[in-house]
Amino acid sequence: MNRRNELQRVLLVLAVGVVGLILNANVSAQVQTDSYTTTGQPTTEVKVDRGTVLLVDGNDLVVKAEDGHLRHFANVPESARAIVDGQELGIHDLKPGMTLERTITTTTTPQTITTVKSVTGTVWNVNPPSSVILTLEDGSNQAFKIPNGQKFNIDGQMVDAWGLKKGMKVSATKVTEVPETVVEQQKGFTGTAPPPDPPADLPILVLVVLPVEAPAPDPVPVQAAVVTPDALPKTASQLPLIGMLGFFALLSGLALRAVRVRG
Repeated sequence: MNRRNELQRVLLVLAVGVVGLILNANVSAQVQTDSYTTTGQPTTEVKVDRGTVLLVDGNDLVVKAEDGHLRHFANVPESARAIVDGQELGIHDLKPGMTLERTITTTTTPQTITTVKSVTGTVWNVNPPSSVILTLEDGSNQAFKIPNGQKFNIDGQMVDAWGLKKGMKVSATKVTEVPETVVEQQKGFTGTAPPPDPPADLPILVLVVLPVEAPAPDPVPVQAAVVTPDALPKTASQLPLIGMLGFFALLSGLALRAVRVRG
């Protein structure tokens, strides 16, 4: 007997649950809900950070920013890429001395989600100003909370909760607007490699240009000039000729005297 009663109770509970599910499904079907999203004008902000690579240790990166501050990027993902001099490099390809530039583009788009709920039914019970129970078109009853300022359409006239009476056929529409902001970020990394090291010092060759002495010109043969008395300049004197004639005359006189003495 007890087992039979327990079985009946279980079947009754299951039946009530099935009925509740059917009722909820019908009630949900009686309330029409529409929602749509309105998008505003997006705004874009671009931020550029520059720095020089100081240390790469595994997936950790230390960069010196333009303002002199050190920034530590821990656990840089393997998928992160930077375009350095036209080449796509990963975290393990970065070298100290490289200049990195991170561009963050933030797009902010305002949106408004509008939800419209509509219900039509007959007032079964009202507890103004907070709630009302309506009998829906399928004959089921459903309780509704009345929002502040909610208006009901009764035969083309708009009334509040205090104007509702049992048996009135009403329709109500609830409109809610929820503003939200959609933020999207895009990050891009570019950079340049450090300049190559200068070449090792090479010996400097100094060319010294010494002056070259010009060869001495060949001696010009000097021809002896024969001077004749006619060639003497007009300013020459005849005294030397006279002296010479006198000398010869003296020698002739001495020679004649010597001959006489011997005779």
